[in-house]
Amino acid sequence: MAEPGPPESDDTATDTADDAVDEQALEAARILFAGQCDFLRGVVSIDGIPTSGMPEIAFAGRSNVGKSSLLNALTNRKTLARTSNTPGRTREINFFCLAETLMLVDLPGYGYARASKQLVRQWTGLVNDYLRGRSELRRVVLLIDARHGIKDSDLRVMEMLGTAGVSYQATLTKADKITAAKLKATHAKVAETLAKHTAAHPQILATSARTGAGMAELRASLAALAEPVDLQ
Repeated sequence: MAEPGPPESDDTATDTADDAVDEQALEAARILFAGQCDFLRGVVSIDGIPTSGMPEIAFAGRSNVGKSSLLNALTNRKTLARTSNTPGRTREINFFCLAETLMLVDLPGYGYARASKQLVRQWTGLVNDYLRGRSELRRVVLLIDARHGIKDSDLRVMEMLGTAGVSYQATLTKADKITAAKLKATHAKVAETLAKHTAAHPQILATSARTGAGMAELRASLAALAEPVDLQ
C-alpha cells in the first residue's frame, strides 16, 4: 500500500485570505476618505505652508489633467476642490485635512503655455520648493491623462522628483474617455517609462472621476500612508 504523500497546498484558502486582507484594506480606505475633509489653506509662497505634522499626499499633473475632479471623486464630494474647464485655474497650493490623519495637497497644474512666463516661474518655484523640502510629504500622485500618455513636461517633473528623492505614483485619469485597448497600450507604455525611474511607485492605476473606476484602489494605496485609523 502506498505511503500517503504530503498534503496538497490549499491555494484556494490562501487566495481567500489574501482577498480578505484586500477587502479589509479597501474598507478601511473607504472609511478614511468618507471622513471629515476640510479645506485648510491656500498658499502662494513657501512661508505660508502649514505645519501639521500629518503625512501629506500631493497631487500633481499637467493643467486640465483632472486633479480637482479626482480629489472630489476620492473624497466622494462634489465641491471639495474647484473644477474648471479653463487650464491653469489653480494658482496656489491648496491643503485639505482628511480626518485629522492625512493632508491632501492640490498643486498647481504645470505645462500651461498661455500663462505669463512670470506667473509660470512663480508657480514652478513654489511647487519645486515644496516638493524638495517637505519632510511630511509621503508621496506624489502624478496624474497622467490616459488619452495622451506621458509628455515632456511630465518627464521633467519625474526627473525633479527623482533628484529630490520623492516617491511618486503615476495614476491615469479620464480612463473612461478611451477604449479598453488604447488604455491597455497607454498603461504598458507608461510602465515601460517608469521602469527607468527609481523614485516611481510600481503600481499604476487607471481611474475615472466620472465612473469611479480605480478610486477604491487609489484610496487603499494612499490610506496605507496615513496615521493609524481607529475603525471601532
